[in-house]
Amino acid sequence: MGDRWHVEVDRSVCIGSGMCINHAPDGFRLDPARQSHPRDPAPDANERVLAAAEGCPVEAISITLLDGGEPVFPPED
Repeated sequence: MGDRWHVEVDRSVCIGSGMCINHAPDGFRLDPARQSHPRDPAPDANERVLAAAEGCPVEAISITLLDGGEPVFPPED
């Protein structure tokens, strides 16, 4: 069994660019106020969701391992 992630969007930072949907349309959605939400806050690890987090222009998306809470993105310095 592979890793599972906890995906969170800081909506106080999200600017509604939609880049997350471009990278992972099955991973994110925008609400009527153009705020991003993960479709599944605990998905299996996958490159599209990671690309969405990396491509967010304001780094509003964070990903941690579901078991243990270690950061996946943004990485610890």
